[in-house]
Amino acid sequence: MSTTDSPADHPRWSSFAAMGLLTFSINITIDGCVDHREGIADDETHAFFTRLMDESGAMLWGRVTYEMMESYWPAVARGDTEAPRTMREWAVKLEAKPKYVVSSTRTDFPWTNSHHIAGDLRTGVEKLKRATPAGVLLGSGKLATELDRLDLIDEYKFLVHPRIAGHGPTLYQYGLPSTRRLELVSAKQFRNSAIALHYRREPAHER
Repeated sequence: MSTTDSPADHPRWSSFAAMGLLTFSINITIDGCVDHREGIADDETHAFFTRLMDESGAMLWGRVTYEMMESYWPAVARGDTEAPRTMREWAVKLEAKPKYVVSSTRTDFPWTNSHHIAGDLRTGVEKLKRATPAGVLLGSGKLATELDRLDLIDEYKFLVHPRIAGHGPTLYQYGLPSTRRLELVSAKQFRNSAIALHYRREPAHER
């Protein structure tokens, strides 16, 4: 099923009072590049993002990220594109996962289980968090900047790759109004020398 409704119109919005966590996760090089082509793609990094998706209740993207994903993964899920078994299994999971898209230029999102967040960004994302107690996984760098300016991101799970790209786009290249102070929850080194870093925002009284 596809929808172009605002989250405010979704029947689940009033069902939950507590907000799920909004977690921003992305591949990043040592020099801050977030170009997805610069990351190391292997079984270990694939398992990392599969686990994040499995643990979340919904995905949240901007239009550009959505269209990049939409151009490839549905065909993998259908079996129309040749891919390894692990990638096909991931594609099938992504097909079933609720996917929410923030866009002011597009309203039609035909990919299975895709929903449009329209109108006020803070209102739409807060309603999505309330409706998703398992948490929302954010995977768009530009949208993350907008949501961080609204203090809506709760956690950060970065996969830092041992590469210096020497080009952009870079993380938070459009800037934030103030420094974000974070607490380290965990750090794990992969065999390929990438490091998975999990941070959470400092409590408000400590900022």
